[in-house]
Amino acid sequence: MDNRCTSQKNMTLILGIYYIVISIIVTLFQLALAFGAPLGKYANGGKFPGSLPKNMRFLPFIQIAILWFFLYIVLIKTEMIGNHPNAIGSIGIWFVVFFFFLGSIMNLITPSKPERMVWGPVNVLTFIGVLFIAIL
Repeated sequence: MDNRCTSQKNMTLILGIYYIVISIIVTLFQLALAFGAPLGKYANGGKFPGSLPKNMRFLPFIQIAILWFFLYIVLIKTEMIGNHPNAIGSIGIWFVVFFFFLGSIMNLITPSKPERMVWGPVNVLTFIGVLFIAIL
């Protein structure tokens, strides 16, 4: 294995670990929203500044499911897990890239300043990370 290939593997490993950490943090945040924590100003454009209404508390679970499905794709693409079809990682990673591209835009233009200040940079950094994973 040449140095360039080793460097690329190391970079994708680091970016994969970053994605794992972000997935855990966002999952904890989404769970807090789902169970009524008053963090609504950090989500949904700040439409619900306190707790999410009870009829909307299922939405964080959908976000968690998407996030963890994307984690599965990232783990395949970064070769952190094996014995899975490479096509899942090679094709799926572009859905992850697109999702975080759109998420970056949405979190940077949200009317909620707290959401924009916290999740805007997180989404942009995650978008850049998964884009590098996709092209390396």
